[in-house]
Amino acid sequence: MKNIGKLGEELVGKWLELHNYDLWQQNWRCRWGEIDIIAQDRENKTITFVEVKTRSKNNWDENGLLAVDSTKQEKIIKTASMFLAKYSHLAELPCRFDVALVSYGKCLAQRRDNAKIDVKKNAQLTIGKPVIVEQYEFTIENYLKSAFELS
Repeated sequence: MKNIGKLGEELVGKWLELHNYDLWQQNWRCRWGEIDIIAQDRENKTITFVEVKTRSKNNWDENGLLAVDSTKQEKIIKTASMFLAKYSHLAELPCRFDVALVSYGKCLAQRRDNAKIDVKKNAQLTIGKPVIVEQYEFTIENYLKSAFELS
């Protein structure tokens, strides 16, 4: 079984593709940290740096939103700067920092057998609507565009 966080990231990646984005990198790392997803909006060419937070249902930190504090934002911004330095031809494009909040819980066996999907295929992904992946039920609870900005 894959790590829960990776499954949440795959789900958000598929959602982005279904919403007119090209995925460029997943789990891009440098000395400052990691960015979960780097994508580009096909329409306006905006480079989007996405932090994905996957949490169990009824968690204490608002589905991971509280974990994206100013310290985490600084790390993401520094990491994005390193990405843009490495791929300097992208540096003139508009950039945005988004946060995706995903919840999950164990799925009952009878629901799992009737509704198993392959996230990599043509799953219908809608914010707030659960999907079943392996033995878990995942829901993209919220997708926050421009969740924070360069300071």
